[in-house]
Amino acid sequence: MILDNIETCDNEQVKLKSTTQSRSLSQCFQKRKLIWIIIFIVVIILIIIIPIVIIKTKKSNVIQISATVEITTQETTETLNESTTEERILPKYKKWKQQGITVAGGNGDGDQLNQLGFPGTINIDENKTILILDKNNRRIVEWKYGSNSSQIILGVYDRLFYPTDIVVDKENNALIIYDTGSRRIIRWFRENQTIQEILAFNPNIYLAMDKNGSIYICDYYANEVRRWKDGDKTRGTIVAGGNGYGTDLNQFRSPRCIFVDDDYSVFVSDWGNDRVMKWKQGATEGIAVAGWNNNGGNLDQLSNPEGVLVDQLGHIYVADYNNHRVVRWCDGDIYGSVVVGGNGVGNGSNQLNSPARLSFDTEGNLYVVDQRNRRVQKFEISHD
Repeated sequence: MILDNIETCDNEQVKLKSTTQSRSLSQCFQKRKLIWIIIFIVVIILIIIIPIVIIKTKKSNVIQISATVEITTQETTETLNESTTEERILPKYKKWKQQGITVAGGNGDGDQLNQLGFPGTINIDENKTILILDKNNRRIVEWKYGSNSSQIILGVYDRLFYPTDIVVDKENNALIIYDTGSRRIIRWFRENQTIQEILAFNPNIYLAMDKNGSIYICDYYANEVRRWKDGDKTRGTIVAGGNGYGTDLNQFRSPRCIFVDDDYSVFVSDWGNDRVMKWKQGATEGIAVAGWNNNGGNLDQLSNPEGVLVDQLGHIYVADYNNHRVVRWCDGDIYGSVVVGGNGVGNGSNQLNSPARLSFDTEGNLYVVDQRNRRVQKFEISHD
């Protein structure tokens, strides 16, 4: 009996222990299952969140880069605008070295190929070859860049008697020449070296050409400037002066050199009135733009002005013949400023003796016909 009770008790304990173990295993499994579920959920969340974070980060970087580029671009634009403004201001007053270089002549008065006899009009081409009207030698010569002597292009043996002015006709590869000896304006074609007569005209005239190829004729004795086009049957149309000899704004006193700008305004060195006049297209009178205070050597005066040039900025350059200097007037200036020369008459490198004509090359260097020194002086542009 006692043994039966003991066995029964043992069986119950075994059952209880087994039940307890089953419960523990079940709870353990439940916990592990929960852990795996949590891990799975975390993995899913990470799979979703990580790409979103990456995309947002990239977008943020792109925005930052765009903002940086925009700021940089704005700063660069502002810098460029400032630079452009500075560049517009800086060229207003160009300067040239004051020591000239003799690039043609300078070997005394003569007819040798290294000499000039009273040089007149010049033209500088893109190769810096200088075309020169050598008046007293009755010839037209070329000086190659760096050469010590010239080559005769046209002379007395080419039916040229006494040339006194020339214009380069680029479109026709020709020269427009006024030949005083035959009292005619001719066109000489360089390629086939033939001559075409354009007009018969009185002596002492000066020539210019506009961008459309019309020829401007300044008549020293008639005190007028005419424009002539190919095909005209007359002597052309008066565009300046033509109101007799005098000092009024619609008159000239022995006008000489002329320059025509891109707006067809005509600039005339009014030699006897010691001034430069500007006649706008269609105007009935001129405007005094340089020298308006009688003959003299002050900076508001000129003395028998000859060559006149106008640059792209509208600045007017005048060969002030008897003051032995080149003077510049800017728009609105009361007084001019000496560009080169003005150091007394002489043959030094910083001196001139009766400058007569002016020209620029493609680099902006200034060429001056130093007439009584029988030379052409080059004044290099200064970049200081």
